Amino acid sequence: MSDSITTDDGKTVAILSYITIIGWVIALVMHSGNKTNLGGFHIRQSLGIMLLYISNYLLSFFVGNWLYGMIFLGILILWVFGLIGAVQGEEKEVPLLGGQFQSWFKDVA
Repeated sequence: MSDSITTDDGKTVAILSYITIIGWVIALVMHSGNKTNLGGFHIRQSLGIMLLYISNYLLSFFVGNWLYGMIFLGILILWVFGLIGAVQGEEKEVPLLGGQFQSWFKDVA
């Protein structure tokens, strides 16, 4: 048997951060014990996407359901882009707001 050292490059944290709010919290806790650029990057991206979703949900009480549905579809596309980047282990910003998420939440992770 050979001893192999496994290193976490932050990919697990990155992927977990996109799996519901509970996954995001778990990812944040895991990241605090082993800070990586990739993990922090995706924690910020997914936080921005979650806040967009919450804002859209609250907005749905004041606008029609069709607008909510259109915006939700856009948010879902951003989530898929972010999750794919996390699975691939890349620091790809989500379209449109990814750069803003990084600067707005720079102190989060």
